[in-house]
Amino acid sequence: MEDLVIETIKVMGFEIYYLPRNMVSRDMILNEDIQTRFDAAYMIEAYIENTDGFAGDGIFMSKFGLQIREQATFVVSRRQWEKLVGLWNNGIISTRPAEGDVLYFPLTKSYFEIKFVEHQKPFYQLTNVPVYKLQCELFEYNNEEVTTGNRDVDQLERSFSTETWMDIANGTVKFTEGEKVKQVLIPATETTAAVEIYGKVLHYYWDDANSVLKVAVGELSSNSGRYQTFRDTTGAGDQLVSMSTIAAWDITRVYTISDADVNLTFVNNDQQAQNRDFEKEGNAVIDFSEHNPFGDVNFVDSGSPIPALVVLTSDTVLITGDSSTVTTDNQ
Repeated sequence: MEDLVIETIKVMGFEIYYLPRNMVSRDMILNEDIQTRFDAAYMIEAYIENTDGFAGDGIFMSKFGLQIREQATFVVSRRQWEKLVGLWNNGIISTRPAEGDVLYFPLTKSYFEIKFVEHQKPFYQLTNVPVYKLQCELFEYNNEEVTTGNRDVDQLERSFSTETWMDIANGTVKFTEGEKVKQVLIPATETTAAVEIYGKVLHYYWDDANSVLKVAVGELSSNSGRYQTFRDTTGAGDQLVSMSTIAAWDITRVYTISDADVNLTFVNNDQQAQNRDFEKEGNAVIDFSEHNPFGDVNFVDSGSPIPALVVLTSDTVLITGDSSTVTTDNQ
């Protein structure tokens, strides 16, 4: 009977790619995946249960802007999944499809995230459950690393990852797409470790008009635990260097929203979006020169408190200095 189910799915269904999710860094306190990646894509047959189009709320305007809430239910054979996907034990859960895994549907070039796996329908009428029903929703990309080796699948990261464009020069060995790079922002001392920023090369091309090599780096992170950005090279110690080869280049320019070349700051986004407008308005509201614009105002980068002057009530309590001295008028 299970053979008939598999044959029916192959005849009536479509070929999709199954992307298991892998955790790179996990917050053990909140049990959250700080950073995840998808490094494999397995082709499998699936039947789409929706017959009148995608389910869900569809496209609507909310207080957060335009929202797309398309849902679909994919039916896959249990035996085929175990043979084509589960066999490789390349996910968080290797015994069944897992919530959080992603499906790539080539027909619509869409990515769907599995929200719930129904594994008990039909309910044991045939003494077993021959299929998994994957209830999915359109995937919202959040800078996850997608390096499956399949160029059609990996275009998600190249198209939508937040990236920093820069001009580089005075190098010999070229970077390659997907290569990990870093730059030393603050050199190490006898008592402190170096502050470094890391990223992955997403694009690069030679600009004939300006005779310069342009490179886009995404998936930015830092070992300092704070927001960091690439900067122009000032010496041999702060070049953009590869973490796997001997490639090393000088950074001659880092493009920001204030540059005239706005296409190099949001080249990977929808041309109808208002990214630049929101960026400029946000800079007028939040002081991004602060390391922690939402945190305590009386602390600086070194962690030492700035002497504060706080008056709670007039003529009653006066707190001066670092709050270690308290003077009162009414004793």
